[in-house]
Amino acid sequence: MASLKELPRAQLETMAAAGEQILECYRVLEKGSSNIVAEVLRGGGEFFEFDHYPDGDIYDSDTHSQFYYHSHREGEHGHFHTFLREEGMPKDCRPVSQSEAEFMTERDDTISHLIAISMNRAGFPIALFTTNRWITADNWYSADDVIRMLDRFEMDLAWPSWPANIWVTAMLRLFRPQIEELVRTRDATVADWQKNHPDSDAFEDRACDITSQRKISVAAQIKRVHQALESAAA
Repeated sequence: MASLKELPRAQLETMAAAGEQILECYRVLEKGSSNIVAEVLRGGGEFFEFDHYPDGDIYDSDTHSQFYYHSHREGEHGHFHTFLREEGMPKDCRPVSQSEAEFMTERDDTISHLIAISMNRAGFPIALFTTNRWITADNWYSADDVIRMLDRFEMDLAWPSWPANIWVTAMLRLFRPQIEELVRTRDATVADWQKNHPDSDAFEDRACDITSQRKISVAAQIKRVHQALESAAA
C-alpha cells in the first residue's frame, strides 16, 4: 500500500472525519458500558455460531447497503460482513462470469461483498479480510468494481443501533486504502488458486475462504492520517 502522504488531501480529510466519528461512537457507547458488538447482539438471544445478527441482517433501503455480524473463526469473537446490493451500485457494474454458480441462478437479487471486519472479545476491530463466496454467497465483482462501490456504502439508520451503523460506515472510510489493497489481493489470490488447483472451484473452496487479510488499529490509522495531513500542509 502506498504511503498515506501520497493520497489527495480531500481523501485524507474524509478519513480523518471518519476517525473522529469512530472515536465518538466509542465514547458514547462506553458511557453506557456497551460496545459495537454488544449493540448488534442486543436482544438476539443466545449467540450461535454462523447465525446472522441481528436476525435478517441490517439493510438500508435507500443506499442498498447491508451488513451482519456472525462468528465461525478462531482468534476473534466474530466479524462483520458488509455488502452493497445491485440497486446501490454504479450502473455499469456487472458480476464476472465466474459468479455463475448453479445456485446463484436461483437468486432474485444481486449483491457484492465489500469487506469483513474482525472483532475481538472487547468489541473492537482487529483485522480486515476478504473472502471467496462459500460463506457470503454473493455475486463476484472485479476488484475495480468493488472499489467503486465503497463510497456508496452508508448505513443511514437508527436500528438496531445508530452508533453501530455510523461506526461500520466510518470504518470503510477510515481504512479505504487498506480495503482497496485487500480487494485487489483477493482477485490475485483467487486467480492463483484457480491456476494451482484446476480441479477446484476457487470461489467455493473452503480451503481458500480467506483471500486476503491484514491487522488494523484504529488509533494507529488515525495517527497516520493526521501525520499525512500535517505533511500536506507543510
